[in-house]
Amino acid sequence: MNTNKKKQQTVALAASIALTGFTLAQAPVPATPPAPGSTPASANETVPASEPIPARPTAPGARVERVDVTGRNSATDERRNASAAKIIITREELEQFGDTNLGEAMRRLPGVTTGGRPGRPGAPQMRGLGGGFTQILIDGQRIPPGFSVQDITPDQVERIEILRAPTAETGARAIAGTINIILREPLRKTDHDVKVGVNTERGRFSPNASWSYNGLLSETATYTLSGSVNRTDQITTDDAVTRYFDQATNQLITEQRTHSDSKSLRHNYFLSPRAQWRLGAGEQFGLQAFLAHNLADTETPATLVQPFGSNPTQPYASRRSAFDGRFDVARLNANLNRRINETNRYELRAGAGRFWSDNTTTVDQFDSLGARNLDQISRNDVRDVSWSTSGKLITNLTSRGHTITSGYEYEAVRRDLVGATFVNGVQQLGDIGTNFFTSTKRLAAYAQDDWDISPQFAANLGIRFEEIRTKTRDASIESENISRVTTPLGHLVWRFAAPSRDQIRLSLTQSYRAPNTDQLTTRPNISSLYPASGSNIFSAADSVGNPGLKPERANGIDIAFERYLKSAGVMTVNFFVRDIKDVIRNITAIEDVSWSPAPRYVNRPQNIGKARTTGIEFDAKFQLRELIDTTIPLSLRVNANLYDSKVESVPGPYNRLEGQAHFTGNFGVDYRIANSPLSFGGNFAWTPAYTSQRSEDQVSKLSTKRVFDAYALYRVDARTNVRVSLSNIAPAHAITESTTFSEGLRRFAVSSGRTDMSVALRLEMRL
Repeated sequence: MNTNKKKQQTVALAASIALTGFTLAQAPVPATPPAPGSTPASANETVPASEPIPARPTAPGARVERVDVTGRNSATDERRNASAAKIIITREELEQFGDTNLGEAMRRLPGVTTGGRPGRPGAPQMRGLGGGFTQILIDGQRIPPGFSVQDITPDQVERIEILRAPTAETGARAIAGTINIILREPLRKTDHDVKVGVNTERGRFSPNASWSYNGLLSETATYTLSGSVNRTDQITTDDAVTRYFDQATNQLITEQRTHSDSKSLRHNYFLSPRAQWRLGAGEQFGLQAFLAHNLADTETPATLVQPFGSNPTQPYASRRSAFDGRFDVARLNANLNRRINETNRYELRAGAGRFWSDNTTTVDQFDSLGARNLDQISRNDVRDVSWSTSGKLITNLTSRGHTITSGYEYEAVRRDLVGATFVNGVQQLGDIGTNFFTSTKRLAAYAQDDWDISPQFAANLGIRFEEIRTKTRDASIESENISRVTTPLGHLVWRFAAPSRDQIRLSLTQSYRAPNTDQLTTRPNISSLYPASGSNIFSAADSVGNPGLKPERANGIDIAFERYLKSAGVMTVNFFVRDIKDVIRNITAIEDVSWSPAPRYVNRPQNIGKARTTGIEFDAKFQLRELIDTTIPLSLRVNANLYDSKVESVPGPYNRLEGQAHFTGNFGVDYRIANSPLSFGGNFAWTPAYTSQRSEDQVSKLSTKRVFDAYALYRVDARTNVRVSLSNIAPAHAITESTTFSEGLRRFAVSSGRTDMSVALRLEMRL
């Protein structure tokens, strides 16, 4: 939209004349409301940016230079003016807690939760829906294979945009929503930021460092070089008690107790150079590279005690497993923005990259007498080659924010996997598991009409077609999966309360989730507790994909009320519904399989029918003085979300979509002491315990997840800060309960994962 674009005015000045003054075109909606009784400025009025400076005489023949003056909308203005609802998180907000990677910072974003135990970063997900329901983008492009948001540090990010409903331009593979990570662009000044720190948890130290450097290649070219180095040393402790009961009599048959201490050491290196060349007004060419090198080494000793019963038999008394992995990513992206004429411009993007993964897993099991009963070695080497291209044409039809955008996207990924598993010296699966090939080709085309119909109404209408072809092949079988989805999308904004700037949003959308490669592949993963030479049990099932999976499709509606406060504060209430069909869920059943002479329990994804999820979401960000008459410099962040879902084919009352809690919430506060270099803040995240039922034979319950974080920042001078951060204050164990029914037995398992507080000290310098 034109209201979201930079307003530029070029003024010709004599070389010997000082800057006399300039004006900026005011946005259609002012950043702050007018004083009571005043008349709002029109879109054509100008506001002086500074007092004029008297001109000096111009020397004859003096050269006339161009001075470009640029005005930027604030994050709040961009959020309000957008025709499709989005929440904007600035770099300053992301950096507050001194997180070493973006995955840690994202758990505090409104409506975003992360998997895993408290205090540990996990994959981000919106509306409590994991497993691919949330679309993650970097600069509007899908994340390339092998890349992770945890490779990025918060200071490398300019802002994050959270879109609760999809648009044709950003993509419809977003049933829960989209998180778009916008990276920092090179600055036209020499600037060098360095941050070094150390984290400690359970007495183990994890140092880290990040840096970014901006510079000039020429008068029209800029570059930035950013990177990070992290060494993470952690211990993960787990305890579990499993009891088997006779389903008919409810008598205890067997009890097993396990304990493990996993020691992991990871090294992460990330480098991202970026360069831009200005080709003219609003035109540029850019190159950006991503280079990541990750090493992981994990050792997990474990014990199992079976004080009662013999059904099932005790698989081991002690166990040692080790993982040694190396992961590398290299990618180069290019983009070109050019103007065709005053009303038309185009954008072209292209990228290519590789992903390497080499890992080895060893498992040694011993019985109660110390004799080895299992010696297993697995090696998997993955090679991914990917490339992508996209283009779009943007046409401005009128001077008042009417834009037509049309474009295409094409992406191709080829993966070759070479691996083998040896159990007691005998290779498992034969040729089935040795060589495996997959290829994915994705084609998308879209058109979108973004229109400020009037000062009160704006609309965003679009349609998107997407086709995904996935081929898999091993020594025994070749399969192909094709999914084609056409999604109409519509958004409407009603700015009914000018000049208070309150507004109502309505979105009617279709979205989908395509099966990922792992869900489609026919290469089985064999349970390490029970080799393929015999049978296994329900709780130690093998896993394999399903080439016949169909994509999940959702029809959705979002209705939101937004209130914008006196300064930059905003409060939003959003209601949504998603009706989903062809829900994908992993189902465990006994099968006759090609990789074993005996029937095995196999966990396989299947389309199981329809589901509906609904929710009410509240988020607010404001300064206390915007609500009450006070001079206390206190900033508040609040979001609270209520969710519900039902899967038709699963019996109730706990037939929720997998992993979706009833409630999630965050409360954050920031305070800067007046006339002092000290500021501090904190955040409390809370997800109450909830129960979910995967099928009529499987029920699980997760304990309450609460995380307290706090930070204190001391500004030594204008270029130096010292930051202290506390994560997971008052830690609580992560407890999971699961109940399964099979073979006339009821299996009840309780696992407890220890969590700990971590402390971080960080020095931040601008050189």
